Formats: sequence, structure tokens, C-alpha cells
Amino acid sequence: MSLSKEEQDLLKDKLLFEFSQPSTTDLMQVAQNSGSFNFLHDEPDLYTLEDGEPIS
Repeated sequence: MSLSKEEQDLLKDKLLFEFSQPSTTDLMQVAQNSGSFNFLHDEPDLYTLEDGEPIS
């Protein structure tokens, strides 16, 4: 059984939509909500505002 041109186009649109790239905001929310970076809360602060030279 083959699909009509209209059915093929609908299927293609559906498949391509499912594999579209997430936005930057979506990625940031996933990273924040997943807890993947929670280990950073236990890391020491290596730099302070007094480190380095000011940018002018």
C-alpha cells in the first residue's frame, strides 16, 4: 500500500517537526530542571571580582 502525495507530505511535515532543533531557551530550561549541573554548587569559587585586569 502506498501513500498519496498529500499523505506523504503530511507525514514528512510531522516527521520533520518532531526532529526540529530546540530553542536556546528550551535547552537552558532542560539543563536547569534536570539537575545536571548541581555539582557546581559544591565547587569552590576560584575567581573574584579582584582577579585580573579591568576591561576598559
